[in-house]
Amino acid sequence: MITVNMHEAKTRLSELVQAVVERNETVVLCRDGQEVAEIRRRGQRRRALRDLTHDPRLRVQFAPGYDLVEPLSEVEWPADLR
Repeated sequence: MITVNMHEAKTRLSELVQAVVERNETVVLCRDGQEVAEIRRRGQRRRALRDLTHDPRLRVQFAPGYDLVEPLSEVEWPADLR
């Protein structure tokens, strides 16, 4: 852990950030001898996994006697495709 006052941190910011990144240090900033802030390496966030299970409420139900492979009749075709 590195403890520095605000003025020193301002002049050495690049060096302090490099220590945080490379050596996983924690930098504590002080003002008038009191700790006021902390710079530390940010933990990597893991993406939440999506629930890809099917929803039974969205299940398709066909009318009784409906045949999926039955060809369309002339009336069922759109007018611009007849």
